[in-house]
Amino acid sequence: MTRRLVLSYLGIALFSLVVLVYPLGVTFASRERSRLEFQVESEADYFAALVEDTLESGAPLDVQDQVTRYVKGIGGARVVIVDDRGISVLDSDDPDGAPRDFSTRVEFQTALGGRGSVTDVRYSESLKLSFLYAAVPVTSGGEIHGAVRITYPTSKIDEKIRAVWLQLALLSGVVLATVTAIAYALATSVTSPVRAVRDGAEALAGGDLSQRVPDDAGPPELRSLAATFNRMAERLQRLVEGQRAFTADASHQLRSPLTALRLRLETIDGAPGGTDQAKVDAALHEVDRLNHLVDSLLVLARAGGAAPPTVEVDLAQVLVERWEHWVPVAERRGVTLDLDFGPEEPDLVVRAVPGTLDTVLDNLLDNAIGVTPAGGTVRLRGCRASGEISAHVVDDGPGMTAEQRARAFDRFWRAPGSGRTGSGLGLAIVADLMAANGGRAELVAGPDGTGLDASVVLAAPAT
Repeated sequence: MTRRLVLSYLGIALFSLVVLVYPLGVTFASRERSRLEFQVESEADYFAALVEDTLESGAPLDVQDQVTRYVKGIGGARVVIVDDRGISVLDSDDPDGAPRDFSTRVEFQTALGGRGSVTDVRYSESLKLSFLYAAVPVTSGGEIHGAVRITYPTSKIDEKIRAVWLQLALLSGVVLATVTAIAYALATSVTSPVRAVRDGAEALAGGDLSQRVPDDAGPPELRSLAATFNRMAERLQRLVEGQRAFTADASHQLRSPLTALRLRLETIDGAPGGTDQAKVDAALHEVDRLNHLVDSLLVLARAGGAAPPTVEVDLAQVLVERWEHWVPVAERRGVTLDLDFGPEEPDLVVRAVPGTLDTVLDNLLDNAIGVTPAGGTVRLRGCRASGEISAHVVDDGPGMTAEQRARAFDRFWRAPGSGRTGSGLGLAIVADLMAANGGRAELVAGPDGTGLDASVVLAAPAT
């Protein structure tokens, strides 16, 4: 954002300089050339008036000293005076040379032909230079007695114009550098508070509820935004911590009476007197279900905080351990639990919060074994593909519709007609723990559209 703001300011400044400086340079160059043309023509008129009487009388010219001083004074100029036939009577480049015939030159033809004075620029092939010249007739009483031509190299005025363009360029550079420094300072004063709020929001989204941003820097609007963000973060922290504390306290408070209730039921179970064993077993089952609900609430309360650091975990080893743990459970229910890594065990090392993958797989296996009918099979599989490492739990149960799979990770939701009496928190726990690990949980239809393929996916660590 800082770069975009600085470039915007520079674009405006550059546009302003182009609009102002370029016309100024062009105007200066045009005025300098016009001034030079006027000067050369005026000086030619001066010398024409100076030699008018002399050319009319045919006497020798006596203006050599004035011409010499003029040529030396401005440097590079040349003065040529011709009679009415175009023969030179004075040439500042060759003051002692023989007369030359200039009658074939266009400027002298124009001046001697009675068509007035002429001013133009001509390129000299021999000297490889451009010259500005002015030729004026020498007249007296309406008769033309000769002409005066003054030439001046345009390189002189070109150097002056280039010097002005260079000065304008340097001035523009100074202006752009100043604008850049000011624009960077202004942009930084705006973007620094915005970046602070952005970083604070990212930290807050990552679970750091104690994150606050400075609210004493930047423009008033951004200070107000930072203060509002801090109030929001403080209120959110109070709400979340209050909810987590309530969940943890409630779960803790429920453990004691549930433990006492189970002890009393077990005492009743072992006492004589014809106690209804079926009712006692049902009560014990409900106690177990409530204990499981309390444990689930505690897991969700812990998962709602900031993500703890991750370590390298061998997912293959976790899969083997969970398979060994759940095989007896599956066998008691008449379900076969298979473990598959493909032709050879792949490298399944991932980064995860310690202990979370065990909980995730336990929830998936509990669900899969619970919905698989006797004689069915649950397949536990680990694989690596396309830069991702995943674990799959595939069952032979009734499966879920697309709508049900979309809602399956909602808390306390259970599939209609599933016949299970769970808390509806298992998959919610799976989703939260995988999010804490930087991965995701997915549900898709099983092979051939039967059963359910529940998978958890993590990015393969960089090598």
